[in-house]
Amino acid sequence: MTTLTSRTDSESAIAHRWRNLSLIGQFTLTSAVVLILGMALIGFWVTDQIKNGVMRNTASSTAMFMSSFIEPVVQELAHQDSLSPETHTLLDELLNGTDLSRRVLSFKVWKQDGLVVFSSRHELIGKRFPVTADLERAWRGEVSAEFDQLVDEENALERAEGVALLEVYSPIRQNRTGRIIAVAEFYEHAEELNSNLFWSTLTSWLVVGGVTLLMLGALSVIVLRGNRTIEQQRRALETQVADLSSLLNQNEELRSRLQRASRRTAEINERYLRRISADLHDGPAQLMAFALLRIDSLRRVVPQDESGTGLHDVDTLRQSLTDALNEVRAICTGLALPELRTLSPEQLLRNAASAHERSTGTEVEVTIESAPAWLSQPYKICAYRFVQETLSNAYHHANGEGQKVRMRCVSGLLEIEVSDSGPGLQRGSAPAGDHGLGLPGLRERIESLGGNMRILSSKGQGTRVMMTCEVTPQTDEEHP
Repeated sequence: MTTLTSRTDSESAIAHRWRNLSLIGQFTLTSAVVLILGMALIGFWVTDQIKNGVMRNTASSTAMFMSSFIEPVVQELAHQDSLSPETHTLLDELLNGTDLSRRVLSFKVWKQDGLVVFSSRHELIGKRFPVTADLERAWRGEVSAEFDQLVDEENALERAEGVALLEVYSPIRQNRTGRIIAVAEFYEHAEELNSNLFWSTLTSWLVVGGVTLLMLGALSVIVLRGNRTIEQQRRALETQVADLSSLLNQNEELRSRLQRASRRTAEINERYLRRISADLHDGPAQLMAFALLRIDSLRRVVPQDESGTGLHDVDTLRQSLTDALNEVRAICTGLALPELRTLSPEQLLRNAASAHERSTGTEVEVTIESAPAWLSQPYKICAYRFVQETLSNAYHHANGEGQKVRMRCVSGLLEIEVSDSGPGLQRGSAPAGDHGLGLPGLRERIESLGGNMRILSSKGQGTRVMMTCEVTPQTDEEHP
């Protein structure tokens, strides 16, 4: 368990270090591993090909050289499995004081089934040994060669020399037919060959390593330039993002200030409307009421003629003053809102609908699906004015048919909808002759609180007006 935990921690540390490396560092490390592995495979393959090629060429030349000496001497093996004493003597002489002896340390002549018919070690003559793969290839007519490890019993003489030897197997053919009648195995001095192979291998590895370093360097330069470009673009992008974030924060602050100013403006407007309503009620309305009282007194002293024109004019004047007084009182009622601070959102909507029912004599269906716990004063004023204005439009444009008010609040989103079942509006048109504050002013009031207003209507399908706005704890400034 401890070992597993330690291994996991080690892997996590490696992964952490890898993530902390720069792009150029990750590329250099990855490309170095890939290139080194690839070039190692190429290097081994190239050196192996060089080694095999050199040994094949050396073996072929040596085999031709040996065949010129041995093959004419052992032709009797085409008819028998042994050599005459004279042939043994002649072969022994070949290894003493001749060019062959300086090039070849020893040799054997093999017949089928691993039978040695001649050897530099005379005690091996007539013995049988396991047939090796190189010996089998030679019997198939191939010349093969390898640096022998000299571990077999038959190699004791060669092993005692302690020098590098190239073991070569060469087929011996009958002169007239070309049939393979024996196989010559000889050990050639290979110190010079071994040295040449070493330097060839070293040179090939140096070339492969140099090419690998050049490739890695070239790729690293390209990636370094690309990494610098990416870093410059990243820094420029971060600067732009920081600037945009700053601008967004400033815009958000300005928007918040604008909304707060709009809310304060709405409250100030309501106070002015309430003051205007009070002034109209206490000024012109009272004067009109006093004038009506004086007209009633005047009516008794106005002389009556035969046509009754004097009394008719007095009655006309009285009716006009009465209508004007009613109009002023209606204006006062529309300008001044009831006290909203203590009302819940549900009570607010029901009060607005009830006020509309009393003033118009129509019915309004109120549905509260869900309501926020509380609303700040600007939102209460906006909601009340929205219901008041849209119900007024429904009364004037739809004769108050099918008037409905619906409220719901889900996940902090407040939605209030006022609808009617009147004739509706044609697509793209708007209610003619706005009453009260008007829909454009109402839309501006709603949008100043961060909400929006939609009107859905079509001819013969009635009209639906909806307002939606976010109700968050920050907006509930007057929550008790």
